[in-house]
Order: sequence, then structure tokens, then C-alpha cells
Amino acid sequence: MTFLGLLSGIISGMILFQTAVVASVVFTTLDSENASKFLRKIFPRFFLIIFFLGVVGLLISFLYNNIHGNTIYGITSLAMIISYLVVPATNKARDENKSNTFRRLHTITVVLTLFTLLANLSWILPV
Repeated sequence: MTFLGLLSGIISGMILFQTAVVASVVFTTLDSENASKFLRKIFPRFFLIIFFLGVVGLLISFLYNNIHGNTIYGITSLAMIISYLVVPATNKARDENKSNTFRRLHTITVVLTLFTLLANLSWILPV
């Protein structure tokens, strides 16, 4: 397995752990106020960490002229920086009880994260 494949595995693992473990534990353990505080702290960091891993992958992919890697890490970097930038508006919509706006913005980050996961899992497919 190449370093780029390993990096995609790390990104995929982070996304799966965040969604399957962290989110479910938060909602079953914390009251809504504390869950909200926790999620507002963790998700921006989650998006930024994956963004930086994506940038590292993109730089390495360009260095080795790896088209598959360029695509995967380009998607990863772009999707995660958009998600990170959407967080303040999402939080504001929640605070102002604008449920339709919140739902749309939240859906954007969920879809971008899912797309990022699928892109990074594509390393298992033959190129």
C-alpha cells in the first residue's frame, strides 16, 4: 500500500469514527446544551484536520504526478474547506431557530463528508 492509500485510509477511518462512534455517543450521553457545545468545538477541527491531510495528499500526488491522488485529494481538500466555512452559518441558523436554513447547511456538510469518504475509499478500486 502506498502512502497515499494509507492517508486515504486514515481520512476514511476518521470520518467513520466521527459519524459512527463520536456522534452516537454524544447524543446518547450528553444533554442537548452540552452536546451542542461539544459538536461546535469538534466539527470545525474535524473538517480542518481532514482538509490539511487532503492538502498533504494533494501535494504528494502532484509531486508524483498521480492523477487518481490529485482527484481524491482535490475533492477532499475542497469539500472539507467548504464544510469548515459553512459551520458558522450553520451555527447561526441553529441559534436563530431557522430550521430550514440549518437543515440545508447541515445537509451540505453531510453530503460533502460522504463524498469525501467515498472518494477516499476509491483507493480500493483498480485504477
